[in-house]
Amino acid sequence: MATRESVEQLIQECEDALRFANDQCTISSTQQHYNDNEHVQALQQLEAAYNDLAKLAQSANGQQREQLHRMRLQLQQMQNQMILLGR
Repeated sequence: MATRESVEQLIQECEDALRFANDQCTISSTQQHYNDNEHVQALQQLEAAYNDLAKLAQSANGQQREQLHRMRLQLQQMQNQMILLGR
């Protein structure tokens, strides 16, 4: 069973990844050029967070699964936005 602390910690890591990715999107759109290394790093962080959420959801209760699912949707949305912006 997933502990409350493990869920909260992972949610915080996901929020950090989302913030970093959002910053990269903002930088890319305002400067009209792309820092490929940081863009790729942001995408990798999002993917890692997504995979961690999927793993933790397997041992989560119903309420935790719902919380994790909502975060996974946010991660997917940011991944899609970055892919469309970056290429």
